[in-house]
Amino acid sequence: MRRRHSYLLFLIIFSPFSGVRGQNTIGLPQIINYPKNIYQAGTQSWDIQQDKKGVLYFANNSGLLTFNGHYWHRYSMPNETIVRSVRVGPSGRIYVGAQDEFGYFFPGANGDLVYTSLKSLIPAADREFPDVWDICILGDEVFFRAENKIFLYKDQTIAVYPAPSEWRFMDNVGDEIFAQDKAKGLMRFREGSWQPLRIPFGGPDTLVTTLLPYNRDTLLVGTLRNGLYLMTGDRVSRKYTQADAFFATNRIYCGTVLGDSTFALGSTSAGCVILNRDGKVIQTLSRAEGLQNNNILSLFLDREHNLWVAMDNGISFVAYNTAITYIYPDKNNELAGYAARIYQGKLYIGTSDGLYSVPLDLHETDLTFSKGAFSKVQGTNGQVWNLSEVNGRLLMGHHEGAFTINENAAVPLLPGVGSWLFAPVSSVYPSPHVIVGTYLGLDLLDYQGNTFHQGTMLPGLTESLRFLAIDNDNRIWTSHPYRGVFKIELAPDHKSLVSRLYTAKDGLPKDLNNYVYRIKNRVVVATEQGVYEYDPVHDRFVLSEFMEPVFHRHSVRYLREDDNGNIWFVSSERVGIVDYRKPADGNNFSLIYFPELTGKAVGGFEYLYPYNDENVFINFDKGFFHLNYTRYLRSKPELSVLIGQVRATGRRDSLLFGGYFSNGNIVTDAQGSDPIQLPNQVNSFHFEYASTLYEQQDNIAYSYQLTGFDKGWSDWTKKTEKEYTNLPAGTYTFQVKARNNLGNESKPATYTFTVEPAWYQSLWAYLFYALLFCGALYVASRYQRRKFARQQQKYEEEQDRLRYLHQLELDANEKQIVQLKNDKLETDVNFKNKELASVTMHLVQRGKLLSNIKEDLVRLQRHIDNPVGVQEFKKVIRLLNDDESNEEDWEHFSIHFDQVHSNFLANLKGRFPSLTSTDLKLCAYLRMNLSSKEIAQLMNISLRGVEISRYRLRKKLLIPTDANLYDYLIQVTGH
Repeated sequence: MRRRHSYLLFLIIFSPFSGVRGQNTIGLPQIINYPKNIYQAGTQSWDIQQDKKGVLYFANNSGLLTFNGHYWHRYSMPNETIVRSVRVGPSGRIYVGAQDEFGYFFPGANGDLVYTSLKSLIPAADREFPDVWDICILGDEVFFRAENKIFLYKDQTIAVYPAPSEWRFMDNVGDEIFAQDKAKGLMRFREGSWQPLRIPFGGPDTLVTTLLPYNRDTLLVGTLRNGLYLMTGDRVSRKYTQADAFFATNRIYCGTVLGDSTFALGSTSAGCVILNRDGKVIQTLSRAEGLQNNNILSLFLDREHNLWVAMDNGISFVAYNTAITYIYPDKNNELAGYAARIYQGKLYIGTSDGLYSVPLDLHETDLTFSKGAFSKVQGTNGQVWNLSEVNGRLLMGHHEGAFTINENAAVPLLPGVGSWLFAPVSSVYPSPHVIVGTYLGLDLLDYQGNTFHQGTMLPGLTESLRFLAIDNDNRIWTSHPYRGVFKIELAPDHKSLVSRLYTAKDGLPKDLNNYVYRIKNRVVVATEQGVYEYDPVHDRFVLSEFMEPVFHRHSVRYLREDDNGNIWFVSSERVGIVDYRKPADGNNFSLIYFPELTGKAVGGFEYLYPYNDENVFINFDKGFFHLNYTRYLRSKPELSVLIGQVRATGRRDSLLFGGYFSNGNIVTDAQGSDPIQLPNQVNSFHFEYASTLYEQQDNIAYSYQLTGFDKGWSDWTKKTEKEYTNLPAGTYTFQVKARNNLGNESKPATYTFTVEPAWYQSLWAYLFYALLFCGALYVASRYQRRKFARQQQKYEEEQDRLRYLHQLELDANEKQIVQLKNDKLETDVNFKNKELASVTMHLVQRGKLLSNIKEDLVRLQRHIDNPVGVQEFKKVIRLLNDDESNEEDWEHFSIHFDQVHSNFLANLKGRFPSLTSTDLKLCAYLRMNLSSKEIAQLMNISLRGVEISRYRLRKKLLIPTDANLYDYLIQVTGH
């Protein structure tokens, strides 16, 4: 775990690969390799550390590397030098040592790591030094080791400890710090000084490379070329192990504790070896087992007890604490596995090219810790299909026939007939007959004298039968993946059979991909649409009521029942178990999937062998997976999730949050109370998140929610990033949580931020808007009042105009009415005048007539001599005179005349009271514009009398002689 000087680098890089490698465990942990093109940094990583959040830190040639389970980030040093060492302090500071530089990284204002150099605190005379290879932290003291000096940083001051000759190593175990000087050997730091052991150890020829706690008072000391030692107090003694031959040829460069009694030691040329406290080699990990490189520069056990390996070329993760391991029967050929069976203390694995076996240590609960090497069973070259233990014998189905396995050799039973599988006809041990499904139908093996003998091929069926099961009525059910399901009934003598083919028309969902198995004491058919059973009443297949709650109508390819009654299966390429010992979700079973194995089983030839809960074998294209189901359920590491980065996206991306919260000088797990305030134009965001449960990355799904925007949590997804665009102004909290395949959920990780309103949405803007609104209201009010006043004025003017027009119209109408009245009056007057004229003319004519009659009567009177006759004539003449002087007609005339001429006579009389009725008559006749002759006739006077009457009237009316009497009468009466 500690780094050396340049001379040592030369030895590490160029030392040859040699040494003795013992047998390894048959099960190897999963190894995930991270080459430099993945983490985008330098080839070599020199040191590894982990903080309390689970983030890993690597001292790399290109700077400080961080890894959170999904995302890598690199932080360069100011002088762009190699980082040789790294340590995480209690406060969260990440101390680093580099070439002629050391200091620490700590979150800046935006949560991104910012480097602070401590070099300025070193006394000026000691500021030049080579690479800083080791860092140790003890309380509030931080030690940095270069070859010529050790620096102690405390309370913002640095003390310098020059090397007596050359500082070669430094590490701390518990509350003690040790360093090795080339001349004085191993030393302790006590009471402010470096003190050699009382019994010196570690001279010029012994380079200490690792110190590990061995037990309560003893340390395990690893040296580069001298093997292992135990140090108790100041006494150091040699520790002998099974790996001493390995250490003799392969230098120990680093080490770490894997558990209470196991240690991992990394070498410069042969990978790493894992020992227990007794010195027994448990396992070796090298390039042969999957590492990228055999030159191990650093080993680190993370908080989940998995191993990280930094190498000369790349970084590897070893899932040492996992329940799933790999079994490679032939590491060189990487053969696909097809069958497995534990038989007589050995594990047999059938592959695409033969049968392999390895002895097992049956004292081990987990059999993959058995150490050994697989060997090929003789006579088994070629494709192996099946391994079955029948009547205490191991039978092998092979491309070239059926075989029985005796010791390390295969004995033919059905040579030349490709055989798929075996099924005993009887459930009573031993079964005298065994059915063999072959490429050409069914064969029968006889069992006599503890030996299998070739029987006869059963006629009547020549299909290739790879799946076979026998029900409780001794009917044989077999299926062909492309034809359907056959029901077979053997004759009592077992020499013939009767078969019936069931297809889609008999209840199966399809003719294709039907697989027959015996599960829970019944025969079932796994199909692409669930699991079906035979209904003897209707002689057809129906959906299994027993299996439907488990698989519903999902595709099922493989089923196998274990000794505990649980069902192992492959459904839609997912491997799982129906565990009836663990009821869950209201069912009498729990359904557990193993995402690590999804899609890994050999397609079309899926195979599971549940030997017991600690040893379940699943085939894949390079051998077999081994699942320790008990350990898988017991492994419940704390599931956590963290937000790695938050970036503002848009025209130009910018980092808003680098993944670290801090409070003063301490890194915290949660954000402070004051969220970041962002301008309104920064409203699109990219979130990165991950879980630091490194061994379960394939099992983890995430759910997120942006409080203030999303209505609820999202569906679970494998995605480790989320984007939001064009968020409106407001305060938001991004939350994300993780869940594994066992249903365990993490606590949510949160990040709160505020998108400020645009300037036109700010408080001042709203105040301005309010003032502007009030001003606008005032202006609008004034404008409205003025407008109203103008409108009122205009209205009034319009009203005046309308009234004027109305008045004009009224006046016009009135004038029209007056005119009409006048016209009517004039018409009436004209009519009355005509009547008056007519009456007057009538009167004139009557007067004339009467006058003529009178004159005639007077003449006749002169000729009558009879007195009586004369007397009668006189009487008539008297009547005529009375009629001429009758005033009654005048009265009617005057009344009628005044009605027509507006009281002309009354007004004239009123004005000139001296006028007589004769005067008034003259005036009326003059007003009617009658001639003098007509007047004379009406008045019964002569023309001379008329002129005299005119003259008299002028005098009464005081009319000048030059004035027209008619005009005057019109004028004086106003008519």
